[in-house]
Amino acid sequence: MAKQLLGKEVTAALNAKLQAQVAELKAKGITPKLGILRCGENPSDLSYESGATKRAELIGVEVEKFVLPEDVTKEALIAEIQKLNADDSIHGVLMFRPLPKHLKADQNEICNTLDPAKDVDCMTDLSNAGVLEGRSDLGFAPCTPQACMEILDYYGIDCKGKNAVVIGRSLVVGKPAAMMLMGKNATVTVCHTRTVNTAEIARGADILVTSAGVLKSLTKDFVRPGQIVIDVSINWDPEKINSKGGKGAIAGDAVFEEVEPIVEAITPVPGGVGSVTTSVLIGHVVEAAARKAAK
Repeated sequence: MAKQLLGKEVTAALNAKLQAQVAELKAKGITPKLGILRCGENPSDLSYESGATKRAELIGVEVEKFVLPEDVTKEALIAEIQKLNADDSIHGVLMFRPLPKHLKADQNEICNTLDPAKDVDCMTDLSNAGVLEGRSDLGFAPCTPQACMEILDYYGIDCKGKNAVVIGRSLVVGKPAAMMLMGKNATVTVCHTRTVNTAEIARGADILVTSAGVLKSLTKDFVRPGQIVIDVSINWDPEKINSKGGKGAIAGDAVFEEVEPIVEAITPVPGGVGSVTTSVLIGHVVEAAARKAAK
């Protein structure tokens, strides 16, 4: 039976550390503050917003919400971002993406309007460059792949010299996760939809990160004994039994009942990476406030 890498343990340690940092900042008259910018009422955005707000309150970080209509114009959205850039009371900004469909073509321009110093979830090109170069002074890394690194660190999993395989090449998870693993001195292979023999490559990994976003895509054929599996994805499984005893619940990429008995350790879904992500986000806000105070 594999060891389950539980997010709640990592989150508890992060929260305690952040609460102490916030107390120090408040003693200096600085209250970290997150600005949440949302266009419309997308249910998934609202769910994440609720979780982030609760985590911020627990840690002692203030939250202010800026809600625009779903049919907002590019010009109006950019103007709102510029206001947030100019507001010295706001240390970090979370803008939900993807933006409404009519803004899709302009998303890059809109995201890069944000001041990288307030970019707490890697929306800007400069923040992405920071991940590529391994520089923490250029914005902040995406919260989800950083949550993966926090889990590895908490459980004492040394990446140095290990073979790591990342399944998925998105700019949100796959690519930055690969860069961050290389930053920990792992040798990294990235698999994607055009990769030949993904299962064979995955079996060769010491650390396997799956972010394909495809339910039941990681089967027993992809793993071997001794592996660490980090399942990033959140999918909907209509057949999975939920906490109320009915059908329908979230699940990762892994066929858990197949993979878990084989590998050394695995993150469950739910209860793994996702539960750490909001603490990482709030941690970025606290760090942004500390950086500003140090100037």
